[in-house]
Amino acid sequence: MKRMLFVFSAVAVLVSGSATAQPLTGTLKKIQDSGKIVMGVRDSSSPLSYTLGGGKYAGFHVELCEKAIDNIKRQLKLPKLEVQYMAVTSQNRIPLTENGTVDIECGSTTNNAARQKQVAFAVTTYITEVRTAVKANSGISSIAQLKGRTVATTTGTTSVQHLRKHERSKGIDFKEIYGKDHADSFLLLESGRAEAFVMDDNILAGLIATAKTPSDFKIVGEVLSVEPIAIMMRKDDAALKKAVDDTIRAMVKSSEFEKLYNKWFLSPIPPRNTSVNLPMGATLKAALANLNDKPMEEYNK
Repeated sequence: MKRMLFVFSAVAVLVSGSATAQPLTGTLKKIQDSGKIVMGVRDSSSPLSYTLGGGKYAGFHVELCEKAIDNIKRQLKLPKLEVQYMAVTSQNRIPLTENGTVDIECGSTTNNAARQKQVAFAVTTYITEVRTAVKANSGISSIAQLKGRTVATTTGTTSVQHLRKHERSKGIDFKEIYGKDHADSFLLLESGRAEAFVMDDNILAGLIATAKTPSDFKIVGEVLSVEPIAIMMRKDDAALKKAVDDTIRAMVKSSEFEKLYNKWFLSPIPPRNTSVNLPMGATLKAALANLNDKPMEEYNK
C-alpha cells in the first residue's frame, strides 16, 4: 500500500509539474526571448500618461504598467528586463499594438465594443466623463451655447462624435477643428482658434493644471459620455492579460491602487507640482469593487 501511495504521489507531482511548466507563447515568450518590453505611452494625457521630456514618461497608467512589468519580470525569472518607452498617438496606438510594435499600451484609451474586436483590455482602471473645457470668461456653460462656435478635439478620438450624438446637441451647428494630440488641441483653445475643447475630464483637468494660468480655464457643460479607460494589449494573449489583471487585482486588494490614484489625481505632480484635483468617482469605485473589462457601451445603457 505504501508503495502504491508513493507511486501515485510521484505521478501527481509529475502531472502538476507538467501543468505549471507549459511552454510560453505570445507576448510573454517575445519578452523572455528579447529581454525587452515595449510600453506605449502618451505625450500629453496627464495625469494618466505624459512626457517629462528627455525620453522620460510619468503618470497613473505608466506607473500601473511599471508595476505589472515588475511582476512579469519575476514571473519569467528574468535577471533584467529592459523597458522601452514608445510615444503613441490616438491614431496609431491600436495599429502599433495589433502589429506587435507595442507590447502594452499605457495611455488613455477608451475600452469600447468596436476596439474589443481589434485588441484586448485589462480590467478598468479609470472611468472618465467626456465634457467641455472653455475659457473662464467665455460665458459658455452648456452644449446649447456651442451653436455657431468652433469646437476642438483630438484626431483619432471619439469626443466630437459623442457631442453630435448627445440629445441636447440636436439643432446645434458648430465647426470642428482637430489637434494632432491633446496638447495641440488645448493650444487651439488657449490661442483662441477654438472656443471649446471636448475631451475626457481627466485630460482636460491635467492640461488646465499645467497651463500658464490655470484659472483662465474651466470645465463645463453636460456629461457627453461615461468611458472606461484601461491598459491595452494584443487580442487573444490570455497569459499577458492575466499577468496585468492579476497585478491590478492585487493592488486593489492591498489598497496600493488607491494610494497610487491619490498620488496622481489628488497630489501635486510634476513638472509644475500642481494637482488636477479629481477625487475618485462613484462609478470607478463600483468598478474596482467588481473588477471587469466591460466596454463603454455597458456604462451608457
